[in-house]
Amino acid sequence: MSKLKLVFATNNKNKLKEVQAMLTNFEIVSLAEINCFDDIPETAKTLEGNAILKANYITKKYGLNCFADDTGLEVEALNNEPGVFSARYAGPENNAEANMTKLLLELGENTHRKAQFRTAVALNIEGEQFVFEGICTGEILTKKTGNSGFGYDPIFMPTGYQKSFAEMNITEKGAISHRGKAIEQLVNFLNNYAC
Repeated sequence: MSKLKLVFATNNKNKLKEVQAMLTNFEIVSLAEINCFDDIPETAKTLEGNAILKANYITKKYGLNCFADDTGLEVEALNNEPGVFSARYAGPENNAEANMTKLLLELGENTHRKAQFRTAVALNIEGEQFVFEGICTGEILTKKTGNSGFGYDPIFMPTGYQKSFAEMNITEKGAISHRGKAIEQLVNFLNNYAC
């Protein structure tokens, strides 16, 4: 029996690798593999809204089953910023180093460093749409540690751990991460869907 094919609406190779490691029973293809090089708009005011925009864009243009995610880092002391603007926090270039530097500057010496990563995943399959959410709580470190991962991983330490996401391997991070939790819901749904 051939694997169910799903487009993951992302150009982020790190994200794609993380998700492919979690969805081994499915054929996950990237936007590049369907020759989609469009700059898909992310103009919604919520993570869920952006995930839905991206999934709908692919389904409408290519007629394919797909899923899309949007992730935000929400820092309590900064009124849950950067949130939906996480990738572009320091400007439109999506520069992870600049984003982390700005976040650490904004927090300064503040000892209240509680934060959470939140991922929303929108799935379009056979004419229906489903939305899943994953949350990982933790805190913002005072400086970057670790070389793995991407985005804000070097300054985020998940609750119950004494190391940053960037000090974890892909399997360890995937088991507890916001994206891991949202994708786990997606996988459970798809496993039942395929029955």
